[in-house]
Amino acid sequence: MWVPQYSGQAQPVYLMIADALERDILAARLEPGDRLPTLKELAETLKVTPGTIGRAYDEAGKRGLVVGEVGRGTFVLHKRVTQPASQVLKSPASKAETGHIDLSIIKPNDSGMTEWLRGSIVELAQSPGLGRILDYTTDGGHAVHKEAGAAWVQRSLPQASWQQIVITAGAQHGLLVAISSLSQANQVILCEEYCYPGIISLAHSLGRRLKGVQVDEFGLVPESLRQMCIEHRPALLICVTTHQNPTNSIMPAERRAEIAQIAREFDLFIIDDDIYGFLETRNVHQPLSAYAPERSVYLTSLSKSILPALRIGYLYAPAETLSRLSSMVRSSVWMPSPLMAQLASNLINSGMGAELVKVQQDEAAQRQQMALEILGGYDIRSQPNSFHIWLELPQPWTSDEFANLARANGVTVVSGSQFLAQRTGSTRGVRIALMTPTREELAFALTKLASLLAAPEPRLFY
Repeated sequence: MWVPQYSGQAQPVYLMIADALERDILAARLEPGDRLPTLKELAETLKVTPGTIGRAYDEAGKRGLVVGEVGRGTFVLHKRVTQPASQVLKSPASKAETGHIDLSIIKPNDSGMTEWLRGSIVELAQSPGLGRILDYTTDGGHAVHKEAGAAWVQRSLPQASWQQIVITAGAQHGLLVAISSLSQANQVILCEEYCYPGIISLAHSLGRRLKGVQVDEFGLVPESLRQMCIEHRPALLICVTTHQNPTNSIMPAERRAEIAQIAREFDLFIIDDDIYGFLETRNVHQPLSAYAPERSVYLTSLSKSILPALRIGYLYAPAETLSRLSSMVRSSVWMPSPLMAQLASNLINSGMGAELVKVQQDEAAQRQQMALEILGGYDIRSQPNSFHIWLELPQPWTSDEFANLARANGVTVVSGSQFLAQRTGSTRGVRIALMTPTREELAFALTKLASLLAAPEPRLFY
């Protein structure tokens, strides 16, 4: 019986099986007309599910490697069917072609994702129920899409019900919807003093007054939050408690409970931005919204955990806020793409979403180890499975100076000044994203950064 040979690559198992099948066909270890093992036989041998083998055979069929015959099995084709040259899309320049390595964007590693996406789109296009999702949706999205969203949210909030899910066009859109619905123009809203720049942009464009709350190595400081509530009477708190962007802090349970109590005391609503919660493999913390569910909107999405192009987000909110949130979705985009929502639902319901998350967690762990080996002599804040690190620069560096010099040397990182909720502060930190390049490119870029830090008096030449 044919058994594929593969090992720990950073891609789903079904793609590794399809790749092994292709290698064996090209190497003539499999001949035209050879019958492949049944799904059950190969699944038992490899200790995977029959569904995984089915996806592998489907992928091989899309590549023109095999053909399935009802009642007979799956057979190797006489030749591989290649894609016509006229249909091949020209891709953007690679890092090798540009000579530049971008460590500025936090996103999942896309190795193997293209083949998964291609297969999923073909599967969706061939679905007999496709026509039912091409029409306008009801407020908040189709029920079946909200059920899938609830299943995804239940990974963190087991009690989440689909009736309280609102579908958005990604996490940034989810933030816009929540801020617009739960606060008014000129009101004060709070976030960490170092925060995701998208929060700053939204707050200013929507006419809210953004104030930063002091943070430490464990995230937002409750005493500072209390003082800000006394001084400013804010309407809203936006908080990232797990793998905070950019400082990489994880808030302990006691502090989450304390922040929830302060929110009740001052009638403060919470946006619990848990977009990086999937990276925490230890499962020791409940989301912040679990401590104050009556005044929290939980936000997550698939663009960081699976694929940037999968622009689907999920809000889980108290019943009394649902009409406002759904109305704002309708006002801003009318409806998130039902096609994208169906693609996301297929991913979640098939179990492939959880499998792809595990791939990203494992890849992040390898890259974090690399960063520690190369930059471990400096003050960095990291987590075992995080997509980024926060580097505190030694004296006399400033964050802007280092970011500019790194860019001049072919590596893009983000200056800590870009994360200041209020421009009154200062920082010597820079954020370094780890997942975009290949591992070889990442090692090269991190080594370059280490050499800049070690240089006695580095300067830009104008």
